[in-house]
Amino acid sequence: MATFLYKLGRLAFRRRHFVALVWVALLTLAGVGAASAPPAGSTSFSIPGTEAQKAFDLLEQRYPGMSADGATARVVFKAPDGEKMTDKANKATVRETVKELQSGSEVASVADPYAGHAVSKDGTIAYASVKYKVSGMELEDSAKDALKDAGQDARDAGLTVEIGGDALTATPETGSSEVIGIAIAAVVLVITFGSLLAAGFPLLTAIIGVGIGVSTITALASALDLGSTTSTLASMIGLAVGIDYALFIVSRYRAELAEGREREEAAGRAVGTAGSAVVFAGLTVVIALVGLSVVNIPMLTKMGVAAAGTVAIAVLIALTLIPALLGYAGRRIKPAGEKSKLLGGGRTPKRPGRPNMGTRWASFVVRRPVAVLLLGVIGLGAAAIPAASLELGLPDDGSQPVSTTQRRAYDLLSEGFGPGFNGPLMVVVDAKGSDHPKAAFTKVGDEIKGLKDVVTVTPATPNKTGDTATITVVPDSKPSSATTEDLVHAIRDKGADITSATDTTVLVTGSTAMNIDVSQKLNDALLPYLALVVGLAFLLLIVVFRSILVPLKAALGFLLSVMAALGAVVAVFQWGWLSGLMNVEETGPVMSMMPIFMVGVVFGLAMDYEVFLVTRMREAYVHGEKPQQAVVTGFKHGARVVTAAAVIMIAVFSGFIGSSESMVKMIGFGLAVAVFFDAFIVRMAIVPAVLALLGKRAWWLPKWLDRALPNVDVEGDGLRTDADRRTDPDAEKELVRA
Repeated sequence: MATFLYKLGRLAFRRRHFVALVWVALLTLAGVGAASAPPAGSTSFSIPGTEAQKAFDLLEQRYPGMSADGATARVVFKAPDGEKMTDKANKATVRETVKELQSGSEVASVADPYAGHAVSKDGTIAYASVKYKVSGMELEDSAKDALKDAGQDARDAGLTVEIGGDALTATPETGSSEVIGIAIAAVVLVITFGSLLAAGFPLLTAIIGVGIGVSTITALASALDLGSTTSTLASMIGLAVGIDYALFIVSRYRAELAEGREREEAAGRAVGTAGSAVVFAGLTVVIALVGLSVVNIPMLTKMGVAAAGTVAIAVLIALTLIPALLGYAGRRIKPAGEKSKLLGGGRTPKRPGRPNMGTRWASFVVRRPVAVLLLGVIGLGAAAIPAASLELGLPDDGSQPVSTTQRRAYDLLSEGFGPGFNGPLMVVVDAKGSDHPKAAFTKVGDEIKGLKDVVTVTPATPNKTGDTATITVVPDSKPSSATTEDLVHAIRDKGADITSATDTTVLVTGSTAMNIDVSQKLNDALLPYLALVVGLAFLLLIVVFRSILVPLKAALGFLLSVMAALGAVVAVFQWGWLSGLMNVEETGPVMSMMPIFMVGVVFGLAMDYEVFLVTRMREAYVHGEKPQQAVVTGFKHGARVVTAAAVIMIAVFSGFIGSSESMVKMIGFGLAVAVFFDAFIVRMAIVPAVLALLGKRAWWLPKWLDRALPNVDVEGDGLRTDADRRTDPDAEKELVRA
């Protein structure tokens, strides 16, 4: 592989005009596609194989035209102190608001609070339910504005009016902190390279890669049903790895220049060595992201595949566009150790010959491996303790900031009708095979009334053919509580008994039941997913490092970092530690998909640093250095780059903490913390300590396995002889023959 990539790097360096033109054309094509594509429609959220999804699908069949996936809203009214919603003046005001709501072209129905018994027992709170013909993502802005403005006359009359429901769904905003993250990345790159031009290449290529990836996602959003979170995730990961991969190549190029090589030769060797590490690091990220399809949640699968595509683009850009840009830069890119004149180049160093920080740190770790190993493991173990209290759930209006009208509507409904009113359960009774459907509907309702923690059970509402009915059950506890989850399981257990006695099928659905099913499905898929992703990456790393213990150590180190990161997420988003600093206005359960998502993404990103850092160690070991000295050499050449890459990735991920969407905020924080733990504690401390303790055993591989594995030559050993016999006129021909 190193030889092939070496040829590719030299070819891209020489044919830079063609390479640059290809990438500009791809960016233009993706941009035109995004601009001309139809707007994305509704983002369906289906969970195949769950009971809640089966019930939802049944409703679509048996209740045609009911717009089961249509947006809903609740306009909640509260009377002033000393008054009631049943007072004549207040009743007239509410009915005028209902009439105004009914005038919208996308409105399917509006329920009058007084006709539907939607007034609290004390008479102080009432609500009007609004049903739309289209989903919240498809709802026109004019309809949302009309919904917000409808209660203004009621407010002017002295009533408190708040609005909840998914009709007010808005596209999340990341805020200015994302730009700050990129600015920090730029500063780190300038410090690392000592050159504005060299620092600009990783940023430029990463932005081009993300531009192509996100524009392609936008162009395909309508056809493939891709949500806004998909492009946000792709840009988050694509930007981070794009900068890192380019950083690795440019850094190695400058190191090759410092050894006295010609610029084209240096570009070829940089792509052949650091580029090999980039390819395998990118493969681990792609495996981890594509592996999310194991969970069998379409939305999660699409997010993973889209982000993996953006990572693949980042790898290709690093291997081709970076050497092309280096060709354009010429002598303006200085060898390693030299700075541009603008940043202090040409000055005499204060202490010439002094080992760099990476060398000094690695030497210390090699001398004290046991102490460093214990300190790192104990520290990560302590950070992971909060993960034992992990509670999972999906966000609803109760997790919104208290400043939003959705959250205030949620609180008013809880005050007037009980905490379970915000998460009603819908029981669907399929009596198509029953001889007495009405009797079956009644029996199901009576059985549910006898269960604990049930406040209200509405009479069954049959469809036109009379073979299916829906029953609404209001729990006594809030939607995200364990008590509500127990009630869902109790209804399902009772439904199994009713099925055998009445020849009916009883299914429980609704947003609360769907959330419970999603959490269970994600929990069940976590171990198989972990085994698949870690197993495939383990085999890949055996090929890269030609070792058993090094990949095993990499996997165990990853588990430490991801558990510590989950502990930090629990501490901030569930316990509320530092919540003000992170702008977390409301604590609660951690998003259900967070653990499995972090496992996938963090594993892929963790292997970036593992591959780049340890390949330099293996390169030194293969070239004759002793194991401990190889560790120091690896840090001498790689520590500065890995540190810069980690700081950049942390800065980029931290930028998404400013998002208005809790899911994106939590992902950004979790990934930033995970990268910090993995890069600075696992890869910079635990890895060299373990390798120092293992010595030559770290690179042991059974002879039979050594013969069976392909030699990918990541360390570029083959370039020592191959490069000398290369000639410029034949480079393209050799690339074709390879």
